[in-house]
Amino acid sequence: MGKTIRQLSEELKLSKQAINQRINSINGFRSKHTYKVKNHLEIDNQGVKLLANFDKQKRQERQPNQQDKNDKNVDHILLKQLDVKDQQIANLQQALDQQQKLQIATVAENHQLKEHVRKLSGLLETSSSAQQQQSNDRDDILSNSSNTSHRKDKNDNQNGNKVDEYRNREKKVSKSKTNNSWWHFW
Repeated sequence: MGKTIRQLSEELKLSKQAINQRINSINGFRSKHTYKVKNHLEIDNQGVKLLANFDKQKRQERQPNQQDKNDKNVDHILLKQLDVKDQQIANLQQALDQQQKLQIATVAENHQLKEHVRKLSGLLETSSSAQQQQSNDRDDILSNSSNTSHRKDKNDNQNGNKVDEYRNREKKVSKSKTNNSWWHFW
C-alpha cells in the first residue's frame, strides 16, 4: 500500500509543496507511481523510494557535470603547460644550435691559427739554417785562404760578432715563439 503526500512529507520532514515539486520534476512520475484513492493521491512504494532518494539522485546528476567542468579545466591547464614547455624546448634548441655554430667557428679559427704558426715556425727555421750555412761557408773560406793573421783576427772578430748576432736572433725568435701563443692572436 502506498502513502499520501501528507504522510510522505511527515516521514521525509519536507513540506507538501516540496514533495509536489519533486513529483513534478521527475518525468512521468505521476503516471507511473501515483493513483487516486477517494479524494486524495497516493504514491506507490517505488515512487516513495524515488522521492526519498531524490536528493541523492540530483547530487549524482550534478557530479558528472561538475566532473566534466573539472576535466575541461584540467585539460585547458595542461594544454597551456604543454605550450609553455614547447616554447621552452624551442628556445633551448635554438640556443644549442647557436652554441654548436660558435664551437665550429672557434675550431676552424684555431685550426687556421695553428697553420699560420706552423708556417711562421718553418720560415724561422729555414732562415736560421740558411744563416748557419752561410756562417759555415765563410768559416771554410777563411780557413782555406792564406790570409794574414791580421785578416784572420779581423774575420774571427767578425765571426764572433755574427755568432753573437745569431745568438741574439735565436733569443728573439724563442721569445717571439713564447709570445706567439694562440691566445695572443685574439
